[in-house]
Amino acid sequence: MATTTAAQQRAQAKVAYDAFVAACPSRRLLDRISDKWVTLILSALGSDAPHRPGADCAGEPRAMRYSELLRLLAGVSQKMLTQTLRSLERDGLVTRTVTPTVPVTVSYELTDLGLSLYEMTRGLKSWAERHMDEVLANRESYDTRTT
Repeated sequence: MATTTAAQQRAQAKVAYDAFVAACPSRRLLDRISDKWVTLILSALGSDAPHRPGADCAGEPRAMRYSELLRLLAGVSQKMLTQTLRSLERDGLVTRTVTPTVPVTVSYELTDLGLSLYEMTRGLKSWAERHMDEVLANRESYDTRTT
């Protein structure tokens, strides 16, 4: 019986990731990253968020304070924002930095892993914004035919 090293076992497990299999952990990851708040937080921390007037970092990923994210993401509750940021931090997609000021300043920033996911989700967000009129027209047409 041949033995395998830990690195070989990890490589075999990586090949075995298949989101079509119910027990695959990548399916849970897909569920998490397809959440609207994840997409919007990644977009905010990436280059899609409106920047402060006079800022020279337009189009560049940047750190944002919790309160900035809360104001920017219309409709998100404090609880949902906190839970989503914690899950993104746990997955290594964002870093949380606490600055000991009065009051304490907490900011969030994309990691390299988070930036790579942002690049993917940016296309989805742009597609949704570009094609919303078509989708709405198709929905109206469908609803008219089926009622």
